[in-house]
Amino acid sequence: MNQPTTITGRLLENLTVTVTHAQLSSKYPGWNRTNETPSFNRLYFIDRGEGKVILNGITHFPKPGQLMIMPAGSTQTTETSTENPYSRYYCHFEARIGEWPLFHSANKLFISDAPDPDAAREIFSDMIHQLQNNDVLSTLRIQSYLLNLVALCLESGGYTDFMQEFIQTRDQGKLAHVLNYIDERLNKPLEVEELAELVHLHPNYFIPYFKKFMGVPPMHYVHLKRMEFAKRLLSYSDSTISDIAEQVGMELAHFSKYFKKLSGVSPSAYRNSTK
Repeated sequence: MNQPTTITGRLLENLTVTVTHAQLSSKYPGWNRTNETPSFNRLYFIDRGEGKVILNGITHFPKPGQLMIMPAGSTQTTETSTENPYSRYYCHFEARIGEWPLFHSANKLFISDAPDPDAAREIFSDMIHQLQNNDVLSTLRIQSYLLNLVALCLESGGYTDFMQEFIQTRDQGKLAHVLNYIDERLNKPLEVEELAELVHLHPNYFIPYFKKFMGVPPMHYVHLKRMEFAKRLLSYSDSTISDIAEQVGMELAHFSKYFKKLSGVSPSAYRNSTK
């Protein structure tokens, strides 16, 4: 079974983010800090001014029009001049995959030229407004603004491999093997003992290990992947529902019942709504 999703993509499907503070500031004293190790990530858009950042011993000179991410737990020293202090939009945020932080404290500073400085400025302004507004939809909008800015920073800076340090640091090579194994065998019976054996763990240890990274227990993940595959087949193929049940390794009655429980509609109703 050909699954185009990479290990990075699968992990990011389980990303959760929270913004705790956002602000526009041009105050001189507020920028200067020495050897701080904050427990939250910082995301900046530099609007004006000059100064420097020392992160984990490496010095950078952020310029107007640049975005940058300072990972939580890294050692940070920041300086700006009294004559031309930084004017900066910024936010504090948390980003986790399962129980693990997205940006590891050993990471470098992520810095890039914003492809559209006016757009970055506008997104930050909207985020600040939504944090102050705090209505029922603010949380959704704030998360979308943050994800947009993080993606812009990583993409514009060429950090397409930023997850490699996360994967290597967290020993997710083992997990990648498990996920690929699941993808290739969605049409066959799978048991947690079988998956645990791939990484030489007892099932009692494997289940919390898997959940830490993926946010759900292994067999729940298997069922979710089967339903995702079934939805694609229902939408883009002419296979019968019975054939689709077989392709995701389930008896027809069990498949129909589980699909409706997860999706709220029957497989045939889902197909009719997407055709």
